This record gives sequence, C-alpha cells and structure tokens, in this order.
Amino acid sequence: MEVSSESSPTGRLKVGFVLHLMQVAGAEVLVAETIRRLKDQIEPTIFCLDGVGQIGERMIAEGIPLVNLGRKPGLDWKVAWRMAREIRKRKIRVVHAHQYSPFFYAALAKIPARFSFRLILTEHGRHYPDVVSWKRRWFNRLFLDRLANAVNACCEFSAYALMEKEGFRANRIEVIENGIDLTRYCEAADLDSLREKFGFSKTRKYIACVARFHPVKDHAMLIRAVARLTGTDSNIDLVLVGDGPLRPQLEAQVRDLKIEKRVKFLGIRNDVADILRAVDIFALTSVSEAASLTLLEAMACSRPVVVTDVGGNPEIVREGIDGFRVPRNDDAACAAAFLKIVQDPALAKRMGESGRKRVEEIYTLERTLQRYKKLYEQLA
Repeated sequence: MEVSSESSPTGRLKVGFVLHLMQVAGAEVLVAETIRRLKDQIEPTIFCLDGVGQIGERMIAEGIPLVNLGRKPGLDWKVAWRMAREIRKRKIRVVHAHQYSPFFYAALAKIPARFSFRLILTEHGRHYPDVVSWKRRWFNRLFLDRLANAVNACCEFSAYALMEKEGFRANRIEVIENGIDLTRYCEAADLDSLREKFGFSKTRKYIACVARFHPVKDHAMLIRAVARLTGTDSNIDLVLVGDGPLRPQLEAQVRDLKIEKRVKFLGIRNDVADILRAVDIFALTSVSEAASLTLLEAMACSRPVVVTDVGGNPEIVREGIDGFRVPRNDDAACAAAFLKIVQDPALAKRMGESGRKRVEEIYTLERTLQRYKKLYEQLA
C-alpha cells in the first residue's frame, strides 16, 4: 500500500531504501538523514516491510514517497513481488536495504524486477545471542550473496558477523562507519540554564541513557548499578530517555529498589542533544550493540561514557581515554566506573574532550554520506 505518491523532481538518481519500519532507531535515523542531506542529488522512495513508524510519518509529511509493503507473519513471498512492481514502476536504479530481512526481500525482488536495479546490503546491529542456522548461511553464500552488488556494515563487529555468521564473502564487505551531525551536538554554553530547563539540580550528578526499553539494551543492569551507589554516593541520579515494552517492568524495579527519587523516566524526546549536554555521564549497558548513534552524540557533547564491552563499542570507546568499558551484566563494575568519573572531575573533562575529538575525526555524518553517495553513483 502506498502511503504517499508525491515524489521529487526528475533528473536525479532514483534510490530506494528498504527497512522493517521507520521507527526511532539508529538505521532509520541514518536513512532519514541520508534522504534529507542528499535530496538535491537523489530521488528517494522508502519501502517498509512492517509499517510506517514515527520517523516514517515525518518523512511523508516532508513529501517523501513511502510504500508500506504490509508483510504478513512468517515468510511472505508476495512482499518481494510487490516491491519489484513498485521498483519497476518508479524506475529505481539503486536499492539500499538496511538489515538482513529487508535485504532478503529486496534480493528476491530482483528476479521479478528482471534485475533492473543494483542492490546494497548494510548491516547494523545483531541479535543476541547471535545464532544463524546452517540453512540460512548456505542460502546466503550460494544465492543471496550473488544478488548483492555491494555489502557493507556500520562497524567491524557487524562486518565480521556478516562473514562468520551469515556466510557472505569477506573480501567484498566494506565498513562505512555511522556518523552524526556535529553542528547539533556540542558542550553546553550555559550549563546552569540548561539544567534548570529539565529541573535538574546544580549540585547533583546525572547519568543519562538514551535507548528504547528493550531486553537487548539491559536497562535493568544500569538501574542496579545506580542502586549500588546509594551507600557510596547518593548524589548521583539516573535519567532514562526512551520508551518501549519494558517500561512498566523497569519502573517496578526502581520502586522495588527504593530509588524512585533518583531515577527519572523522560520518555521519547525531541531535545536529546540538550539532555546530553545537561548531564555528566552517558551510559549504554547493552548486551549487544553495533555502532550506537546516541553514544556518538554523547561523545560529541564532550561527555565521558560508560559502555558494556560488547559489539562495536570497543571500536568507538577507547578504555580509559574516552570512557570506561565494563563486562556485560556486571552492575558492580558499572557502578565503580561511574564513581571513578564522578570523583575525578579532571578525568571526566579529559575523557569528554577526547571523545569529542574522536567523533570529529571518524564519525561525522558528512563523511558517512559522502561514502554512500559515491557508492550509489558507482553502482548506477
């Protein structure tokens, strides 16, 4: 079902973007930014397998065509046929699929589309535990890998998973790091005024986590870590930004630990940059992670970070330089890392400045989009 048929003027490269749905998450934010930044050079169409999503609604409002393919539960072969029909009708030259399932259906669509488009697979995060059946691995190696014209990943961790778990050829996988818009993220000019905006105390320390309330993000470990600080340093509060199915469970955990006054649930926000500038530490305690955009945003705001030593986190955060890495599910180590930063302002400042510099050197949105733009042009 087509949600919007409005399109950009002709004369630009026609690119299709395929995702599960345009929800508030890393890959979807990247696609939205790609479309907005390259709108003078590409004519985009978004294909969603499972629904429109919050970001999808915004893109429709901005005049971007979005096709909801309405995938049914299980393996829905008709999705590939519907996608192929739309691709041929719109004369799309390049299709960029984000994550495996969108790529799977886009690859199958090549057949009824008579191989009329070039296909890119970009891998972002991975499931945890990361288990792939031998049947899927061999299907990838013998069939889907041959239908992809380019394969890339947002970090070395995801690239390795494509090779080791999924069976794609290692010599063709390229890493194109995620990037953020540095103009949106910087250290606060007036911290006191910013804290006042959110009702934060000038004398307390704040830890922020920006992530959906999903088991993979393991907010429960983060809450336990903050609860550990009650007897050691009761001057530290936790700010949770986001929403999701686990919110009632997490709120109950906070009540059980009797730390309601120290944990703030802010919900989904449009002022994340201001929140990151207003806090003292950023935390990401996922059991699995690829290349988190919110982690990069926090570092760009010159905030020291504490992350679990999983996935792509070690590629981004240098231990003891930009922040601390702790073992997954280790709330004691996490609490100790928070204390080190809080009790040593000079260390916190050095880590924040180092993190900002690292993002400036490697993880800028401009660098990411230039590499994708070059890839689109090469394939077309």
